[in-house]
Amino acid sequence: MASTQGAAEKARVLVASNRGPVSYTVDENGSLHAKRGGGGLVSGLSAIGSGADSLWVCSALGDGDRAAVRRAGDGPLPDEDTGGQRVRMLDIDASVHSDAYNGIANSVLWFVHHMLYQTPLEPVFDAEFRRQWASYEAYNRAFAEALAEAAAEAATVLVQDYHLCLVPGMLRGLRPDLRIGHFSHTPWAPPDYFELLPGDIREQLMAGMLGADRVAFLTWRWATAFQRCAEGLDDERYLVAWPSGSARHVEHLSEGRRRTYIGVHSLGADADFLRARAHQPDVEERMAALREEIGEGRRTVVRVDRTELSKNIVRGLLAYRQLLEEHPQWRERVVHLAFAYPSRQDLAVYRDYTAAVQRVAEEINSTYGTPGWTPVVLHVKDDFARSLAAYRLADVALVNPIRDGMNLVAKEVPVVSDQGCALVLSREAGAYEELGANAFVVNPYDVLETARALHEALSLPPEERADRTKRLAAAATALPPAQWFLDQLRALEELQSS
Repeated sequence: MASTQGAAEKARVLVASNRGPVSYTVDENGSLHAKRGGGGLVSGLSAIGSGADSLWVCSALGDGDRAAVRRAGDGPLPDEDTGGQRVRMLDIDASVHSDAYNGIANSVLWFVHHMLYQTPLEPVFDAEFRRQWASYEAYNRAFAEALAEAAAEAATVLVQDYHLCLVPGMLRGLRPDLRIGHFSHTPWAPPDYFELLPGDIREQLMAGMLGADRVAFLTWRWATAFQRCAEGLDDERYLVAWPSGSARHVEHLSEGRRRTYIGVHSLGADADFLRARAHQPDVEERMAALREEIGEGRRTVVRVDRTELSKNIVRGLLAYRQLLEEHPQWRERVVHLAFAYPSRQDLAVYRDYTAAVQRVAEEINSTYGTPGWTPVVLHVKDDFARSLAAYRLADVALVNPIRDGMNLVAKEVPVVSDQGCALVLSREAGAYEELGANAFVVNPYDVLETARALHEALSLPPEERADRTKRLAAAATALPPAQWFLDQLRALEELQSS
């Protein structure tokens, strides 16, 4: 049965993202089962309250989602599936979604913004790329049209992430009355790397983003990179301004001097949720199982990541191996809990990377392991309760991405850790801006430096570790998800009233 809220009802606040707050599976009997997700967007939209007349527009991602869209008559999903949130899924052609999501968003835009290309061989912008780019355009257009149809007069629309870079510009063409924001959860590439993209594609991406009244990022580093890319645009159409404070903007000279403002909202950890969830019975069970795997009296180095290329898991394992080689006193006294959950396994490069992670872990265990000690305990099956259990057991958290928009794991572990933990943190994580002063900061490419940091972190006196953890947790929770979302809404409203 569809939601009691009609499909034609207009929303005052709209969120658009590739993945929505609920997903569906189909069992053997053909029955649909809904599973609600978590994260910053879910918490943020919940903070608006039911009286705000909100709508979340997302994409159907699988057969279960598409069946749910058909059941809902292409209108809002049932309230009982979404926890009362008003959600509309778009049943975009599966091949178009695959091209847009895997072909462009994850294989081009993600690689550009995380600077992952092996440039002697890639990228190659050929006819197949152009075919997939047409799907990316169609995918964004479907979102823009759905938002334009569902939005009330002068409504506020918050578009999320690199999957939907073209939506703001398309939506402005359809509904110039709307207040449009775009938030990037990834880094933004510096101009010289962004220029790997074909010129017309760069122009489209920037024009799409600059269709917003306000674009926002997780750190000023990424915001500044975006603004530098805007400086490379046509001087007759755009004027980039760098005033002091947070009023940076790009002026549209060809649109009556309309402005796109640039801001930052640094997403923090949801402390209340994490602390409550981390003490549920299933987490306690996982802790008992992990303690058995670790062994009595041993220290723990914990990492929790998807096997995403930018997470740098292989170099993290090599640094741990170097620690055992250079500091044999740690042998049989420390265990590396490495949770590497498979990601994007439909792409060959990710399957190869997952295999490399497993291979290096096995090599460390075969070289240094003893009958009573497994140096690396590797888990590859996603298990949130087990991740929280590892957080609580962590003596050291290893977060060493090559490049990361934020990295919430760096913020979550200090909040949950029972005895306090030291943080070994890459300078290339967005979280470095807030947490770097109380972390052991490393160059993510330098295995020797990372090994030294692990040794120093493991050697930290308990009282200093506890003190660092308190400061890390305070910084990590400064802007919890609900406030992060509401701040973006407020910033857009203030632009309209100024």
